[in-house]
Amino acid sequence: MDKFYTLDICGSKAELPILPLPSGINICFFNLHGNQALTEHCGKAIAKRLSPCDIIITAESKGLQLAHVVARELGHDYYAVCRKSKKLYMQDGLQTSVQSITTGEVQTLYLSKHDADLLCGKRVAIVDDVVSTGGSLKGIEDIVRLAGGNIADKAFVLAEGDAALRTDVKFLASIPILPR
Repeated sequence: MDKFYTLDICGSKAELPILPLPSGINICFFNLHGNQALTEHCGKAIAKRLSPCDIIITAESKGLQLAHVVARELGHDYYAVCRKSKKLYMQDGLQTSVQSITTGEVQTLYLSKHDADLLCGKRVAIVDDVVSTGGSLKGIEDIVRLAGGNIADKAFVLAEGDAALRTDVKFLASIPILPR
């Protein structure tokens, strides 16, 4: 990878590698995995921007550590996680299908009964790393509604492409979708 997109995320500089997707576009690849300082920085910034909420929900996997920081900053004991595979403990949970720009194929999101119960009747904030086409976001929104939760907010580190024009999400910075 010799092409990078330089980005300022609320005062923190990030160098994002530019990667091709099978669909014929290039994305600025954002990855919080392993980057403790950037995860802390972004999580704290998102927590300050959220509307009042009772619980955080995210999708695995890149949103996990971000949701952990946001929940800690808000004083929440738990956060909920939509998994991308059904685990043994999730047999009595909820599920929905989504299509994401990064995978290019239909995926199923699963929520355990334990996490569904955390959402029921609560003000829920959806937190994740990047919003782009909104496919994954729609899946998480569906899960929240199926669980009986009320969406209080939707917040992301980055808005990709046209997602930066959305008025229903909060984000710290935006990145372009690049032609090949």
